[in-house]
Amino acid sequence: MKNVVKLVFTVCLCLFFSGKAFGQKFTTHAVKKNETLYGIAKQYGVSQDDILKYNKEIKKGESLGINTILVIPSANGTVTKPLQKTGNTGGEESVEVLIGRIMNDSVVKKEPTGFIEYKVKKKETLYGIAKKFGVTEEEIKKYNKELYATQLKKKMVIRIPKYKKTEEDQNTVDPDDFEKYVVAPKETRWSIAHKYGITVDSMLALNPGLSKTTNYLQEGYELLMPKIAGSSVKNQETQLYRSYTVPAKMNFYRLEQQFGVKADEIVRLNPEITERGGLKEGMVIRLPETKLDPGEINTDNYIFYEVKPKQNEFRLTRKFGMSWADLVKLNPALKDGLKAGMVLKLPKDQVGDFEVKNSLVLDKINLLDSINVENRPKVMFMLPFRLDKLDLNDTETVEWTIENRNSLKYSLGLYSGALVALDSIKSLGVSVDVKTFDNQLDLQRTKEILQKENLGSYSAILGPLDVLSLKEVSNQAANYHVPVIAPVPAKSDISLGNVFFSYTEPKTLREHMLTYAKEKYTNENIVVIADEKNAETKAVILESFPQAKILEVKEEKKNIGISRDKLGRLLSEDVENWVFVESDNFKLISSLVSILNAFNNSLLDIENGTKKLKVRMFTTDKNNAFDNDVISSTHLSNLHFTYPSVYREVSSGPFVKRYIEKFGDAPDKFAVRGFDITYDLLLKLAYKNDLLSVSKFIGETEYSGNKFDYEKDISSGYYNKASYIMGYDNMWIKELD
Repeated sequence: MKNVVKLVFTVCLCLFFSGKAFGQKFTTHAVKKNETLYGIAKQYGVSQDDILKYNKEIKKGESLGINTILVIPSANGTVTKPLQKTGNTGGEESVEVLIGRIMNDSVVKKEPTGFIEYKVKKKETLYGIAKKFGVTEEEIKKYNKELYATQLKKKMVIRIPKYKKTEEDQNTVDPDDFEKYVVAPKETRWSIAHKYGITVDSMLALNPGLSKTTNYLQEGYELLMPKIAGSSVKNQETQLYRSYTVPAKMNFYRLEQQFGVKADEIVRLNPEITERGGLKEGMVIRLPETKLDPGEINTDNYIFYEVKPKQNEFRLTRKFGMSWADLVKLNPALKDGLKAGMVLKLPKDQVGDFEVKNSLVLDKINLLDSINVENRPKVMFMLPFRLDKLDLNDTETVEWTIENRNSLKYSLGLYSGALVALDSIKSLGVSVDVKTFDNQLDLQRTKEILQKENLGSYSAILGPLDVLSLKEVSNQAANYHVPVIAPVPAKSDISLGNVFFSYTEPKTLREHMLTYAKEKYTNENIVVIADEKNAETKAVILESFPQAKILEVKEEKKNIGISRDKLGRLLSEDVENWVFVESDNFKLISSLVSILNAFNNSLLDIENGTKKLKVRMFTTDKNNAFDNDVISSTHLSNLHFTYPSVYREVSSGPFVKRYIEKFGDAPDKFAVRGFDITYDLLLKLAYKNDLLSVSKFIGETEYSGNKFDYEKDISSGYYNKASYIMGYDNMWIKELD
């Protein structure tokens, strides 16, 4: 990896400065071998106490660890320059440039018109005070510089800046289009919004007096709501649904017995059940006014669509590719007119201008065209950089460590791609607050980080990599409904609804491969070769292809192999042979690839004529064994080797160009993945700063080398169901599906 020290140094800067905006000027210093606090202070022309004030993790008189990043303050408001040139600072950008370029200009630029003196109350947080006064945490810190070095305390008096209000929307509102609605006991924002066929965000826009930080809705509160053309809200509700207050000890089974409604139907009609972690006493839910036939209305036979405001017959028939008469046959309530909030059922196999997710029809949304620049997401990156173990003065050792320590290679790759994603989202006009932490692959270190951070202020957390830390982060973030993105495969007992498993599971990859094979299958001869560890996979392949032939693998203590002659007798001379190889033993795979390549295109004497034997190789799990150097890429290409994959090969494009400009080297697959995961996350947060909500109606997204299609499991998080089918062809690896 070229320019590796530059990349590591950039990470060092981001680790310290991420998410911070300073009114005073600062620079940084990476501690070298044998350096002392006295020497560094003298070098920059400041006192030791000045440095200690902004570096609480070090103590006077203690030795400094190599690569510790120190903040060096300025006494006169200008960036402090070292009084003597050091060997590791030449050519580096200033801290301000790095912060502005990498962390999206978090420095506050607008000027206040005045200030409010505010006394901090017990248990108040900077985040809560900022929200209360409609300013950012950074804006408060800018005019209360002591908050850069000390925590917010009870009775502390701080200055809150006041700013000139932005120009209000000039669009006029016709009062005849709206009506007042009085909140009834136990009603929720979601249930009322759904009555009117609008989103909760639209309700907040119409009623700016509602709190944006809590979902509490007071009984008797008057809301301004849009009138539904052609009918009253009351008629819509009584026609379709009834409101039901959940009593104590109620469960889905008893609801089904009492109302004849399946559990999945109840959850589909009431998404807040999933959001709040299950059916709760006192919750007001919607149930169909007339009992649904559980044998007819179910997700095995139908998909469902909720009618949006202002939709008409023409738009719906065009979207679904169905006649109005056919829609009415399936949905008799349409005879009385089309109304916002109606839930329509459609045939399971219906195709049209829409996507289907969890049996719900989604309206296609172009995220790039739907950005709201007013959203300012706050994201935490927690990855095991282990910078405390690196000596930046020894470039050769650093490069060797990165190549041989997977956690560091993954972290630097993912994070370098993420930095490019931050640059890209900035160019779209979106500001992102970022904090980056090195959890050092240590659970205790992870707990320390979480203890110091206000998790409720974050929009999402990306990482960490190790399972124990990921579980800890997920548990704590769940208390604040903060989503956590797992960037690499994560196998654990994590069962929290806030985790996004971005790496498609092996089972899903296998299903995609077999679905593809069945679609392409005509009359090929199928042979399955699987070792003992892959007996389950062999059984699944046989379920899809019961006629497949099996070649037993001989496994001994030291050797594992197959019989060439037995394999030859299983191959067909009349049709193409499809051979599934299921193993993670590179010796077995290497042997099979060589044998199959020898059989492929070999000339056969068929009744005084010649014929070529055709062989194609498949696997449902392309693990690391297939990438071993002893396996010939030429042989794989000859066999048109086909496999499922989480990612596709990337060699060019806007991301690759930006990455090379930034780091001077082409991105590896980890950098590509880091970009795609982060860019996907940021675009969704820029559309609506609530990933858990957005994920309900955003379908498949795709970027440079990865695609994402998260499906919610009711109890254990969001799982990416997207994948590729890749194949070798003339020494190229191509996307087949």
